[in-house]
Amino acid sequence: MNTVKVRNITIGEGRPKICVPIVGKTREEILKEASTFSALPVDVAEWRVDWYDDVFDTEEVLTTAKQLNEALGEIPVLFTFRTSKEGGEKEISPEQYAQLNKAAAESGYVDLVDVEVFTGDEIVTSIISHAHANGVKVIASNHDFAKTPEKDEIVRRLRKMQTLGADIPKIALMPTCKKDVLTLLEATLEMSEQYADRPIITMSMAGTGVVSRLTGETFGSALTFGAASKASAPGQIGVQELKQVLDIIHKSL
Repeated sequence: MNTVKVRNITIGEGRPKICVPIVGKTREEILKEASTFSALPVDVAEWRVDWYDDVFDTEEVLTTAKQLNEALGEIPVLFTFRTSKEGGEKEISPEQYAQLNKAAAESGYVDLVDVEVFTGDEIVTSIISHAHANGVKVIASNHDFAKTPEKDEIVRRLRKMQTLGADIPKIALMPTCKKDVLTLLEATLEMSEQYADRPIITMSMAGTGVVSRLTGETFGSALTFGAASKASAPGQIGVQELKQVLDIIHKSL
């Protein structure tokens, strides 16, 4: 299993790393939230740029990215525009989506970009290639806020992300029953043990799926999301409590 190193953080080694989203709508809100991270157990900061009011002004985005990078110090930045079709705040054309992610990757202010794998293979591979050419890692992602597919389909999607060249495949699914959580965990275990040659991230959302955010080290998910102030997805728990549980599990394994 290869690991992924971003700044001083190695994803895929030791306990699952903690990623905390920043969901401010204005530059002031974004920087204010970032200023609190030094006192929190944050391994990676995710800038959910789809929440940002000025997201369609690339110059404004890059100016904010620069200031965010400075405010976070050594904490790596994950740049994410979550599209409305996958639970995000805004719609965006595939062309705009590609341009924005490539501009972020070129800027030198972000360490990773999130690319939704069902944007289209050609666009996805072009963003991945561009990011890698600029020394930026890529999380390929898929989110389903309605249901959890069968185990084989979950594994197929994660393998597709790996085939397309993403550094870290990620999937987040909504459980409709408790068994769906088990399906997600079973798929995670199968992927990590049989197919993955790099870290993967999986989670079952909402209250029913909280256990999946805590047991990554047991089943094979390398990073989990916790909330500092405002959650960016259903089921995220506070970052302090999250670290406590992850540490307990890590020490017992």
